[in-house]
Amino acid sequence: MDGKKILSGVYDYLVITLGVVLFVMAWQSFLLPNGMIDGGLTGASALLSMITGISVDIWYFGINVLLLVLAWIILGQGFGIKTIYAIVLSTLLFRVLGSESMKCLWSVEGQPLYVGDGILVPIIGGLLEAVGLALIIMRGGSTGGTDILALIVNKFWPVTIGRFYLVADFIVITLLIFVPGHCFTDVVYGYITMGVCAYVLDLIMLGKDSAVQVIIFSDEYEKIGNFINQDMERGVTALKAIGWYTREDRKVLMVMLRRTELSLLVKAVKDIDSKAFVTVVPANNVYGEGFDQMKTGIVRKKKH
Repeated sequence: MDGKKILSGVYDYLVITLGVVLFVMAWQSFLLPNGMIDGGLTGASALLSMITGISVDIWYFGINVLLLVLAWIILGQGFGIKTIYAIVLSTLLFRVLGSESMKCLWSVEGQPLYVGDGILVPIIGGLLEAVGLALIIMRGGSTGGTDILALIVNKFWPVTIGRFYLVADFIVITLLIFVPGHCFTDVVYGYITMGVCAYVLDLIMLGKDSAVQVIIFSDEYEKIGNFINQDMERGVTALKAIGWYTREDRKVLMVMLRRTELSLLVKAVKDIDSKAFVTVVPANNVYGEGFDQMKTGIVRKKKH
């Protein structure tokens, strides 16, 4: 079992590494060499780099460290090793792929990845970014940045994380118009990148922050329930049921999970009972321990 866990962990990091490579290539190979950006912390880092001349990787790493510290102070929680790994690896790859020695991987004239039609650059960039992010998220990682800031804001204000992403990305991209040497065309390309990335990411993940309700039918419900409780640290409910065909009493497990945790549970169920029957239903607006808090915003005092 320990061997399987080790192999599973190695696989997770290999997938996250591939995701980080695609994510960074979207920026350093396509967007940045053509004066384009997307939203989020990486977009903000690119803007600051254009204004100050300080490289993107320094801004990216520095702001992420600051946000991780704030998350620990305000949210009272740290972020996993996989997230820290993705942030550090992203920083290193931003530095490596952004160097002149790697110009062969830039989508500029005279290089193998050059794209003649300008409108295709943000589409390719958004597609690569979305696939990279999806791979990272599905294996339990994150590139930090806006994810962390969204959680901090969501703690105090009744703003959905998805809406926060949209507003933050829109603001970051729009600010590009005030950077010398850029025009509204670059801003439009940024909107295209944002739209493509969001659409493709939704297709892959069906909602980055969405939850799912999982129903598990298995004779090994005790082992599966223990795994959910102990290894995943999630609550699980055992429902009494009757098989209508056999008329036999049985237990059915019901659990609410983040979509990013689903692959871990499915793999575990398959290992424990390959004959188990599992149903997955998307669930929105899940409130309670381990999920979103019920918030109505700041209560204003009535004037008398």
